Amino acid sequence: MPLKHSSPDTISSDSVRLLSRETLRISASLASPPPDDDHLHLPLPPPQALPDSHFLHSTLRLICCEEIDGRRWKYVAESDGSGKFKRSSTVRAISLQSPQSPFDEVGSFLRSYVVPEGFPASVNESYVPYMTFRALKHFFGGAMGVFTTQTLLNSVGASRNSSASAAVAINWILKDGAGRVGKMLFARQGKKFDYDLKQLRFAGDLLMELGAAVELATSAVPHLFLPLACAANVVKNVAAVTSTSTRTPIYKAFAKGENIGDVTAKGECVGNIADLMGTGFSILISKRNPSLVTTFGLLSCGYLMSSYQEVRSVVLHTLNRARFTVAVESFIKTGRVPSLQQGNIQEKIFTFPWVEDRPVMLGARFKDAFQDPCTYLAVKPFFDKERYMVTYSPTKGKVYALLKDKASSDDILKAAFHAHVLLHFLNQSKGGTTSKSVERLDPSFAPMEYELESRIAESCEMVSTSYGIFKNSAAEQGWRMSESLLNPGRARLCHISEEEE
Repeated sequence: MPLKHSSPDTISSDSVRLLSRETLRISASLASPPPDDDHLHLPLPPPQALPDSHFLHSTLRLICCEEIDGRRWKYVAESDGSGKFKRSSTVRAISLQSPQSPFDEVGSFLRSYVVPEGFPASVNESYVPYMTFRALKHFFGGAMGVFTTQTLLNSVGASRNSSASAAVAINWILKDGAGRVGKMLFARQGKKFDYDLKQLRFAGDLLMELGAAVELATSAVPHLFLPLACAANVVKNVAAVTSTSTRTPIYKAFAKGENIGDVTAKGECVGNIADLMGTGFSILISKRNPSLVTTFGLLSCGYLMSSYQEVRSVVLHTLNRARFTVAVESFIKTGRVPSLQQGNIQEKIFTFPWVEDRPVMLGARFKDAFQDPCTYLAVKPFFDKERYMVTYSPTKGKVYALLKDKASSDDILKAAFHAHVLLHFLNQSKGGTTSKSVERLDPSFAPMEYELESRIAESCEMVSTSYGIFKNSAAEQGWRMSESLLNPGRARLCHISEEEE
């Protein structure tokens, strides 16, 4: 619909409403008079793109636009009469899509459990038929398991009454079924099994011992056998998923040629031999009726100590978040990247990948990194030529690396490197030692805006001169870098403020 206007004062309220529905930027641009002969052809947007009612206020001004898996958000804040953001204004996020239907939400939920991330592009065409027949195989196997369990219980004299034996079998199947549900739910961790496999492997062994402790507790409260057994089986099956999912990458790190199958087979054989020896040892000492709690405590300590040393001895060539942090910290302090052995030994094992309490957040959302538009405008000029931004949030004590649209693999690696460099300078400015630069900053540490700009400027200068050296040194030491192993967030800044338009 063509609209002719000569000044903001002569525009009708209906015209303003139509203009504001196009984009927030167009509504904000009404503050300055356009040329007299300007004609704007503004088609109405589809219903799902209609903005929030706040868009009708001319005091709101667009900051940027963010996209996550095809869904977009606009971030706006209040401006004063001159078009500048108010110092006290807060950032507001407005979704540009209508809410998903319940059917779509259920579909997204199921896909997150049954297909890998990035499906179908992340797998080849044989994946779907293989998983289809695998599902059918397990369906028939699960159905057959009910009858075989009932038969085994009858064979050992669990009950001569057919209905009673069926009830016992059903309780046993419920216990196993609960374990399978736990296994399925934990499988949603997905790619974490690839890049945080040491941490997940050790966490799985901790869960295995927890499940064993719950099983032992059934002797104290036999009337709670079914709920306790179900809980124990859930925990132990989660541990089994972790062990199975991390086993192949670990064996792959040992194989030097196309012998991954042989390495895996021999590794499993060693584990089975040791398991049989442990079973025999347990039978021998059980004849002396030792204290159950004491025996369990000693065996658990030996199990966990062995598990820790097991994962710590693995030397991986890839730089995940933990090993990347070790490499960058060593490079900042000494100018050298640690060797494969040193980097793996210094990697922290006692961390849980699903806990997002880290000092550096890669691929963060705009609303987490910036609480006011003025900080964004102060930081933005430093990264006009980059496909990322880094900043510090004093309220959360974290450094955030935001990725722009079309950020390449090298851009993501550079953003992660830059974020750790900024963290290093911020720790120096608060009076901390560089040895603690990987620690989360105290949220009470709130540098002034000019001080934050100064630290970012220093970090930009260092990154421009040292990032290439860091990459070459890491390659010389045998490290393989990939942005996927750093697990960046999926948020991307797809539109950067009005000044760049």
